[in-house]
This record gives sequence, C-alpha cells and structure tokens, in this order.
Amino acid sequence: MRADNTRHIVTAARQRTEQTRERAVSTLRRMDAAGQLVTLASLASQARVSRSWLYRQDDLRGEIERLRDRSRPRPGPPVVPGRQRASSTSLLRRLEAAADRIHRLESENEQLRDALGRALGERRAAEIPGQAHNRDTPNRKSPKITGPCSNSTREPASSTPSSSYPRSSKP
Repeated sequence: MRADNTRHIVTAARQRTEQTRERAVSTLRRMDAAGQLVTLASLASQARVSRSWLYRQDDLRGEIERLRDRSRPRPGPPVVPGRQRASSTSLLRRLEAAADRIHRLESENEQLRDALGRALGERRAAEIPGQAHNRDTPNRKSPKITGPCSNSTREPASSTPSSSYPRSSKP
C-alpha cells in the first residue's frame, strides 16, 4: 500500500497562496507609496499574479478600487475662455433686463387679478335671484341672432331667460 502524501500537496498549495497574497499586498503598498495609479491590471502585472485571482480576493479588490478612486483627478468646474466670458457690464444689463421683465409681469399679474375679481363679482351678482342678466363675460352684450332660424313671426331673442325654463336656485 502506498503512503498518503496529500498533506504535502495541501501544505504546498497553502504556502503558494500565502506567498502570492504577500506579494500582491507588498506590491500594492509600494505602488501606493510611490503615488502610482493602482488598477487591477497594473497590480497584477507588477505583482506577477493573475487578474482573475485578484478579482476573487474581495479585500484586495476593494482596496484597489479605493486607491484608484482616491488618485483619480476630480473634474473641476469647466474653464470658459476669456473671449467667451461675460463682462460685468453684460451681466449688469442682463440683470436690469430681468428686473424690468419681473416688474412688467408683476404689473400684468395685478391687472389680471383685478379683472378676475371683477368678473367673479359680476358673476356672483348675476346669480342673485331677481336680477335680469346672466352672462359669463362681464360688460359684453350678446350678439343678435341672424340667419335662417330667425324670421319675422318669432319674437327677437332677449338676454333674459324665458319663464318656461326653470331656474336653479342655489341656497
């Protein structure tokens, strides 16, 4: 019967794994101290390990990503060429134009609110029982009906509601 030598194989595999890991960690520290850009490919190349092995090492991969993100330059605000920059005079004119527009819009808004208030007041007054007119648009007369439907035997249309139509009374 042969002797079981598997323990030697397992021990050798464990030592190789520890050596590989130590090589990767020391290379990672050296690259970081030197200020080199740390990526999976660059670490794999310098530490003489495979990228697939690095991908399976969660802690090393996380550290590589953290160092890579830290050393990546952050984009700053875009620099506008001097010829395209707005001058202080130009900015002042734009500010004045905006202030004028705001003033006009506020004035128009006030006029519209007044007109709406008057229209609603006239409508409310028209809904009071006993008054003769019921128009949607204030201060506007209904046009006279002309055409094939109007003839001399019919009475002219009036702006007052006919007594044959029931009026709804609101409480």
